[in-house]
Amino acid sequence: MSGLLDRLRSLSAAEEFFDVLEVPYDPEVLRVARLHILRRMGQYLAGQPLSAMADDAAEEACRDTLARAYNDFVASSPLQERVFKVLKDAVAPANRGFVALSDIADPDEAA
Repeated sequence: MSGLLDRLRSLSAAEEFFDVLEVPYDPEVLRVARLHILRRMGQYLAGQPLSAMADDAAEEACRDTLARAYNDFVASSPLQERVFKVLKDAVAPANRGFVALSDIADPDEAA
């Protein structure tokens, strides 16, 4: 199993993951969402016991996981999926309960 993980760790381009795992893809979808797809794949793989699987089963799990992550972005967009923290924070409520110190200070002590 470690052979497959070592090979995946050595890859640098999203296209390489798709080629190694033999998952078909549309270059236009990958151009727009490459990092989001790989991040989502990592999130999905985090819940899988890959090290306990036989090599063939682990490769199939990685292939299925990459295809699942890719399909998330075929039907949606990075902005809708919000995989990265910066995109999640962009829709966080603007008012987080901030109270200015001047609002709670005793006016007599401020002088």
